[in-house]
Amino acid sequence: MNSASLSPVRVSLHRVADQAADFLETLCSRKCCVTETPADLFRTLDRPLPEAGSPADEVICELVHDVERGLVASAGPRYFGFVMSSATRGSLMADWLTSTWDQNAQVYATSPAAAAAEVIVARWLLELFGLPAGSSVGFVTGGQMANFTALAAARNAVLERAGWDVGTQGLFGAPAITVLVSECAHATVRSALRMAGIGSMQIREIPADSEGRMRLLSLEAEIRRATGHPMIVSLQAGNVNSGAFEPVNAVADLMQRENGWIHVDGAFGLWAAISPELRLQLSGMQRADSWATDAHKWLNVPYDSGIVIVKNSAQHRRLKTSRCNYAGEELDDRRDGSTWVPENSRRARGFVLYAVLRELGRSGIRAIVEKCCMLAREFAAGVARIPGAQVVNEVSLNQVLVRWDPPMGNSADDFHRAIASRVQADGRCWLGTTTWHGQTVLRFSICNASTTAADISLALQALAEAVCSASAPIKK
Repeated sequence: MNSASLSPVRVSLHRVADQAADFLETLCSRKCCVTETPADLFRTLDRPLPEAGSPADEVICELVHDVERGLVASAGPRYFGFVMSSATRGSLMADWLTSTWDQNAQVYATSPAAAAAEVIVARWLLELFGLPAGSSVGFVTGGQMANFTALAAARNAVLERAGWDVGTQGLFGAPAITVLVSECAHATVRSALRMAGIGSMQIREIPADSEGRMRLLSLEAEIRRATGHPMIVSLQAGNVNSGAFEPVNAVADLMQRENGWIHVDGAFGLWAAISPELRLQLSGMQRADSWATDAHKWLNVPYDSGIVIVKNSAQHRRLKTSRCNYAGEELDDRRDGSTWVPENSRRARGFVLYAVLRELGRSGIRAIVEKCCMLAREFAAGVARIPGAQVVNEVSLNQVLVRWDPPMGNSADDFHRAIASRVQADGRCWLGTTTWHGQTVLRFSICNASTTAADISLALQALAEAVCSASAPIKK
């Protein structure tokens, strides 16, 4: 088609597509760090609030220019901080279309297509994870809201069994709930509990082993102490630092006679269920009552895309006790997406998940997960050859923790922060620090489908040079 005959909207969208492609095509060669100061970035973007508007094309061109130096290459193949991935081509294109279609996935009436996509994606996900077919699925922003939704359902369920209806009686005066978590549980679990009205006095942190898993004898003692009362146990499928899994089967055996609920925070670890080699670590996962995971980790889709799953769909459904008068009648054959999540107005996230699950298929997802775990093992083997390096976790998934004994007279915490700072400033890759059993260590996480063995080699080289630099005596 002759460009002169294109409509203004097509010209604008083609230009934006080219700008997006420019970013993606340079992603592998971009530095993984941002060198601009907050003041510099603010100065570039800051303008008085305009009285009159500007042409959209002009605004977008200036936006692309102004944010360029503040963009983190977190979608690139050598970004090993946090647990972050990129977007597959299919998920990216579906995400663009989701914004274009601008569907509100609140109820069936606002987007029958979004509702149908969610039904199908929910079924596919339960098959992939090996979870009970009758479980209900909600699509939220990320792990935080997935944990919150599941734990709120857990709260209501255990209180209901104790004779207390949260929907009518609220939480004031309700029986106390005991929540048992590993001392190494993710911060989003603690935040979710507090948002659900469960305070720190009700949360029992169970001592953890070297991999961050709850010690079963300590857990059993706490269960006995709380027996007969409402109880929630939150487990990890993939500790955010070590990658370790807590034993659902053993915990379910301990809880089977209690008024309890087992929740699993499986933000990235739940995806290991797709691998015959890795799924052994998830033995008994179907015995839990709820699960939380993120699609923007190993499924490699754009933000935001969290998933909450609850075994008892009726208990999940009872979280939303009110319905807008204008939303229409709720019918069994028509999914209302907002029924299963805290939000009403919400993005139609199901389209992206539908697209990526078809794009990758079961074998494609398995390949991503297994490759990332293989590359994590390669990184661990390579880093162990750097003088003084100690890999301090069992590399059972995609996480690697590394520590050095600092040079004489140096603080161990400062030394590791200095290494991370040098790696980040170098820009060839990005990794950060974390606190592990009271010590500062370097944390390496691989979740990106585009990462290769060559990227691992480059990261090892950058890390070795940073260690050497940080170990050098300070010149006076």
